[in-house]
Amino acid sequence: MTDVDRSALLAAYDTQLRREAEVPSALSATELGPLILATYQGGRGFITYRDLATEAGPATEESVRALVAGALEHYRSDPEITRVEWKTRGHDHAPGLHEALVAAGFEAEEPESVMIGEAGLLAVDVELPSGVEIRRATGEDEVARVEHVAGEIFGDEPDRIAAQVAEVVARFRRDPLFEVWFAETDGQVVTTGRLEPVEGTEFAGIWGGSTLPEFRGRGIYRALTAARARSAIAHGKRWINSDSTEFSRPILERSGLVKVSTTTPYIWARTGQDTA
Repeated sequence: MTDVDRSALLAAYDTQLRREAEVPSALSATELGPLILATYQGGRGFITYRDLATEAGPATEESVRALVAGALEHYRSDPEITRVEWKTRGHDHAPGLHEALVAAGFEAEEPESVMIGEAGLLAVDVELPSGVEIRRATGEDEVARVEHVAGEIFGDEPDRIAAQVAEVVARFRRDPLFEVWFAETDGQVVTTGRLEPVEGTEFAGIWGGSTLPEFRGRGIYRALTAARARSAIAHGKRWINSDSTEFSRPILERSGLVKVSTTTPYIWARTGQDTA
């Protein structure tokens, strides 16, 4: 892929997949300058934006510090919020953002690769190990079971798993386009993943990809990704996007997806000193 093609994909990502497109399942969303401050079930906050420019002009260290302070004050004033994610992108003009977030009590998690490519590149036939079946979850109980396994694979704490399960089940209940997929053998969920077609865009996101360690390297994740890509195409979507860990990035690259940027989540967690 040429640099021009990569630039075009990045422009489509910024235009179609940021701000409102990222928060369709939020309970509420508040604007603070260029920011969208979303609130989710389970006491989770999420901060996103297309860029950090304000009415005064392009982002500066001073304006960025003010946005971080204002966003944090918004969430600290709500005692129900226990955890907030500020989603950064490596290609943004964001002077002093890392320093401002750290000073405000946010901690950076591992960066991930923003991957984009044609859905058709992923929709291939993959031979599964004997006894492994790929299925789409059809009910809330099944969705909850799959997401609980995903949380355990990612090593999340029990309270975070419970919040994530509740949020995904609520999304499944409200959004007919939202899909949860999994692979299982002998009744055991071994690989998980979600598909989120983004209404009004050419994109469908693949999220939550996880595989039990003892089942990795056997083509199961790739087969699950292929199933989701075929569903995306059925929804009329051309592009697949994913924020990929170092486990999944090489698989997507081998299928022809390209890395257009990076994204790093910064997490703020409420402590005993953080009162409203």
